[in-house]
Amino acid sequence: MSDGWRLIRRQLWTQRWGLAFGAFVALAWTAAKVSVPALVALAIDEGMEPKDESAIMHYAGLIAVAGVFVATFTGLRRYSAFREARRTEAVLRDRLFAHLQRLHFSFHDGQQTGQLMSRANNDLQQIQNAVVLVPLTIANLATVLAVLVILVLTDPVLTVLALGSLPAVNVLAKTFASKLQPTMTTVQQESAELSAVVEETVAGIRVVKGFAAEDTQSARLADEADDLYEVSMEAARIRSVYWPALEVIPSIGLIMVLAYGGHQVLNGNLALGDLVAFNAYVVLLVWPLRMLGWIVAMSQRAAASAQRVHEILATEPLVVDPADPVPLPETGGDVRFDHVVFHYDGNDHAVLDGFDLHIPAGQSVALVGATASGKSTAAKLISRFYDVRAGAVRLDGIDVRDLRLAELRGAVGLVFEETFLFSDTIAANIAFADAEASIDDIERAARLAGAHQFITELAHGYDTEIGERGFSLSGGQRQRIAIARAILADPRVLILDDATSAVDPTKEHEIRDALGAVMRERTTVVIAHRPATIALAERVVLIGDGQVVADGTHAQLLRDSEAYRQVLASAAASEEQARHAALEGEGVVAP
Repeated sequence: MSDGWRLIRRQLWTQRWGLAFGAFVALAWTAAKVSVPALVALAIDEGMEPKDESAIMHYAGLIAVAGVFVATFTGLRRYSAFREARRTEAVLRDRLFAHLQRLHFSFHDGQQTGQLMSRANNDLQQIQNAVVLVPLTIANLATVLAVLVILVLTDPVLTVLALGSLPAVNVLAKTFASKLQPTMTTVQQESAELSAVVEETVAGIRVVKGFAAEDTQSARLADEADDLYEVSMEAARIRSVYWPALEVIPSIGLIMVLAYGGHQVLNGNLALGDLVAFNAYVVLLVWPLRMLGWIVAMSQRAAASAQRVHEILATEPLVVDPADPVPLPETGGDVRFDHVVFHYDGNDHAVLDGFDLHIPAGQSVALVGATASGKSTAAKLISRFYDVRAGAVRLDGIDVRDLRLAELRGAVGLVFEETFLFSDTIAANIAFADAEASIDDIERAARLAGAHQFITELAHGYDTEIGERGFSLSGGQRQRIAIARAILADPRVLILDDATSAVDPTKEHEIRDALGAVMRERTTVVIAHRPATIALAERVVLIGDGQVVADGTHAQLLRDSEAYRQVLASAAASEEQARHAALEGEGVVAP
């Protein structure tokens, strides 16, 4: 929790001038508010008691002016409070979003998207709610202090009777806060778990429907909702125990004031106007004291949320720019793996173990191997998605760890196995790496990728809006747009990670033709299992147990490597089983 409070304090310090204005407005509001009972007392003692109508009208006018000031400063206080609260939320959201983009792949590998979304939305909302209370809290504290001074000057005995319950209120408030804080932390965690289930279900709705798993997901959601309900009710139970006492105890002072103060007026020791004003001041204290419990609850919830945001912001990126980056040469594309050793976090088994491979500039190489042999991992290391545990990956003779990440990733283009498109126009998706690209460049990339024809046949052509992830298009169409996106970036090294796996084999030739044109005179790493796609490459490298097992052309390895033939046969069998399963799912009898 201390880190959460520290995050809030640091952010508020950066907004100190805006908060100072809010504090000034709050103090002005307090001055106007506190003046009203004093004016009422004067109206009674100098107007009503001697029956001076002009004095009554005079003080009535002053009370009206004070009311206008209260209303004006109430509006300014609310505006400044919400302005600073929204600024806090916006700044922290920008920081969190930018930091999430900087964080390394292994961090994202272990995180649920729903959890991160919850921290970026729900938790920041809780912090914003607490910042809104800052001017209100200042106004309340100023009101309490001002009223205390006035009460003591009016009658010390009455003040003790009126405020004798304050120590009990303070003890209750501290106990309330200590019991509520861990519960509110759990509430935020359970809210994030619930968000994660919703996000996963919506993102994977095709899988959910495809396996008729709606009831399963509903049961998961119900479990998480029940957990959230239980912990929320625990927080409600704590509030129900302490909140009534925090509300009732301050009211006891009113009874004491009326009992003792009434006798003082009857005995002539206290003016009636002073007693009325005294009661008004005590009533003025009731709301700030009642607010104490609410402010404590809100601040505890905000601190719990800030702690969760801090956990993200305090995570240091493991893959960062070097202190003294080395620039890439103007042209190139030479890739070399030197005795590379790599394993993923949480798994000591080496995916690559002493991996050596040299790909000269302009050459196309197909990486082939059994599942989990390290093909995709090797490709990810070129872009430095992860850092090697030992050895080095070099691009044009330079260790990728010595290159600026933006320059490295601008030099390496990727087409992933799972195509991800954004909810935007087709043109914007193709120009994702270069938002300033001209329509001519976009069309050229689409032509090379074999996508131009089907795009122009759409109702709005390149301005066609595609749905989330591009699922309004076929798998082959999405893949060709992804290839066009990589082409437009004009990388010196192009990585095609099973780029035809989502395409029907009968349509694969269309993608292969596009790939053939793109790969020409460009260093290309093809990860594939279909022989026709592998044949696009000049050279084939078979990977097994994290090392190079065989190296040659497709024809050579087919002739000389039993391991290569087994890998291809296994891949063909798996694809055939998947095809049969798909046909059976559609009610078709496979031949």
